[in-house]
Amino acid sequence: MLTDIAIRDLVIVSRLELALSAGMTALTGETGAGKSILIDALGLALGDKADLGMIRSGCERAEVTAGFDIGRCPEARDWLAEQALDEGDECVIRRVLVREGRTRAFINGRSASGAQLRALGDLLVDIHGQHAHQSLLRPAAQRALLDAYGGQQRHAAKVAEQHRRWRALDTRLRELTAARAQRAERIDLLRFQVQELTELNLADGELDALDREQRRLANLGKLQGASTALVELLYEGDGALRDQLGHAGAELMGLADIDPRLAETRELIDGARVQVEEAAVNLRQYLEDLDMDPGRLAEVEDRLGRIHDLARKYRIQPERILEDLAERQAELAALERDDQRLGTLEADRDAALGELLNAARVLSKARRSAAERLGDTVTAAMQELGMVGGRFALATETCADADVGAHGLDTIAYQVSANPGQPLQPLAKVASGGELSRISLAIQVATAALGRIPTLVFDEVDVGIGGRVAEIVGRLLRRLGDARQVLCVTHLPQVAAQGHQQLKVQKRAIDGQTYTEILPLTDTARVDEIARMLGGTEITATSRAHAAEMLRGAG
Repeated sequence: MLTDIAIRDLVIVSRLELALSAGMTALTGETGAGKSILIDALGLALGDKADLGMIRSGCERAEVTAGFDIGRCPEARDWLAEQALDEGDECVIRRVLVREGRTRAFINGRSASGAQLRALGDLLVDIHGQHAHQSLLRPAAQRALLDAYGGQQRHAAKVAEQHRRWRALDTRLRELTAARAQRAERIDLLRFQVQELTELNLADGELDALDREQRRLANLGKLQGASTALVELLYEGDGALRDQLGHAGAELMGLADIDPRLAETRELIDGARVQVEEAAVNLRQYLEDLDMDPGRLAEVEDRLGRIHDLARKYRIQPERILEDLAERQAELAALERDDQRLGTLEADRDAALGELLNAARVLSKARRSAAERLGDTVTAAMQELGMVGGRFALATETCADADVGAHGLDTIAYQVSANPGQPLQPLAKVASGGELSRISLAIQVATAALGRIPTLVFDEVDVGIGGRVAEIVGRLLRRLGDARQVLCVTHLPQVAAQGHQQLKVQKRAIDGQTYTEILPLTDTARVDEIARMLGGTEITATSRAHAAEMLRGAG
């Protein structure tokens, strides 16, 4: 439950620290005193959209901190553990609004996102606003409330997921079927292209090798003539370099005997002579290995011509032929898989539809059972709320299998008969706003009583009622407070008197600034506040006595 809340510089609240108790707490005060600010602050802490206009005028930031005891809320404890945000049975949520910066949020001192605040808030607090009945007029909200009442949220989510899967398969099947003709044409073209490129049988690195070979064969005469001349120059001809180096070495040998410093030069000459001999040997071997086949050049040039012709045909660089072939093969394989997939895809689509319909039928059965129970519960609450003889029912209409949707097969409609003898009508056609408010409250009380959220907040849900009915509303809320924490913003003394405790919201003007404060009321102060709510600005002995009697009756 909510144990405390601290507000700083939010709207007209400068600083506020408030401890809260179990049971039903009534928040009262003059019109315009800011009774709903506490609810707004709590909503902000739990992930409501931040509005920088909520920062108090003249301040740069606003801050809300809410503390919770989650000892009896296992869902919240488990969620915090999953998010690595748990701190035992205590949970502190903090939200900071900065006028010139980003809004920040913290759970147990660790940074949190808005989505995390909302997810945790859904497990801790359920806020019923004074216009909650407006959402109850929407079919989607009616269906969601019925599923929540019947404990079918997970099953409904499963149906929605199965519907998404079926729709995805059906859409894919339709796309593949519609594109079958174009796909067949593309497959035929790709098969021809892949065959043509494959028949080229181009090896990796072959193009570079062919280019080198073509240059060699085209210059064969030049290579042969130059190599023969070099052999003559180096080794075989008259005055060959080998012989000259041999003569020079012999001369240096004699000179080195006279001057040993020439020995090193003689060794260099001898080494050069050896290298010249090796070079000549290599050239003779090169000439022997030189390919003299005149037809080979034509073969190489023909092969290169085929490669370049195919590259021009496909408008690619010759060196990209193998890469392009791989891309076309991959596309062809994907298209052929799509063709093969058509057969299995249809079977998968039909199987998914069967699973969806089976789950939807189970959900429909559960909804009809829950609708009957909820109708009886709300009808009983209507009797307590002064609508004697009124009836509430949920009409569930199951559509044809072909019309199954993400919500299943059911159309849910809330129907009401406000007075005895009147036929059931759609909730949207109820004429009286007061009746609609009471019916809305009956639905909220009926569904909230079975929930597991520890804190319930009712923000002026008693608008449009009064007298005996208001007292009954207060009793219903107090009954809820016996099992769960209930916070109720009210302007009705009959409702406020039923609270286990009462807080008074009041405005004060100090130095031209407006401040709102919330004060826990003692027994005596509470009598005065109830008397004010009964009699207006002038509190009389009679109104005070009446207030005391109301409090004794509630106690």
